[in-house]
Amino acid sequence: MRQLAEVVELRRSGVVTLIDPAGGGRIVSLVIAGVERILPKARARAREPALYWGCYPMVPWAGRLAHGRIPTNHGEVRLEPNLPPSAIHGLGFDKSWVIVERSETAVTMACELRGLGWPFGGRALQTLRLGVRGLELELEVGGYTKAGPAGLGWHPWFTRPSGADLELRVDASEVLVLDADLIPTGEVRRVTPIEDLRSGPPLGERRLDHVYVRSKGPARVRWPDLELRVEYDMSLQTVVVHTPPEGICVEPQTMWPNAPLLAAAGVRDTGLRTLQPGESLSAIERWVWNV
Repeated sequence: MRQLAEVVELRRSGVVTLIDPAGGGRIVSLVIAGVERILPKARARAREPALYWGCYPMVPWAGRLAHGRIPTNHGEVRLEPNLPPSAIHGLGFDKSWVIVERSETAVTMACELRGLGWPFGGRALQTLRLGVRGLELELEVGGYTKAGPAGLGWHPWFTRPSGADLELRVDASEVLVLDADLIPTGEVRRVTPIEDLRSGPPLGERRLDHVYVRSKGPARVRWPDLELRVEYDMSLQTVVVHTPPEGICVEPQTMWPNAPLLAAAGVRDTGLRTLQPGESLSAIERWVWNV
């Protein structure tokens, strides 16, 4: 059964999550132990573009593409920047997703990939499953009409605790070098002490917007009352960490930002996949919590 829907509620073992299919297929609320863990739209720094709240899928690319540039064997594609000078976070976060299947603890949604001049076609499928002590996020992209780049990820905005700090652990010793527009140059460097999250330090006043590479899961977000593990496999070992005052983002993804240009320039290990018609790419991430 396919249907457009209002906000979908999944409920299990005292945990409630709300998903907005029409609002980018995003998680708009996750209440665990009576506390909201996902930054709501009301507290977002901006409403447009729809990048600054909830947890949304990044598909068919993750992160920034410099000036929307995608080299192909048939010439360069130039997408319209949706956060100038970049095309950022794919095509799904501001589209309506259609419910394909739904139960009390799971929902599957689909989205046709179009807009910004994207010429490769395609379709994304996202499933969210609420368990007893965790949430599984599954994302797949395929159905291209011609060969094109593909990458997947999720962009959660987690809340900061009121009047307290939280701790963040990401097991990675290297980050990408970024230019003034936060675009990776292709170089990799060691983390500095303030960027080193391997010990799970309190975030304090650290203001990070960094791309950690070759990371090992899980990442850990620890509130005073809850630890949440972000579990992911080797396909998601690029993790963007963003820590502005209003919330924190921990974003496992299959590709580096700007991977199409970097790969075309000969940079290795960017995680970029080129999908042919009939091929697909999928990824799974799990959030597991302990109160």
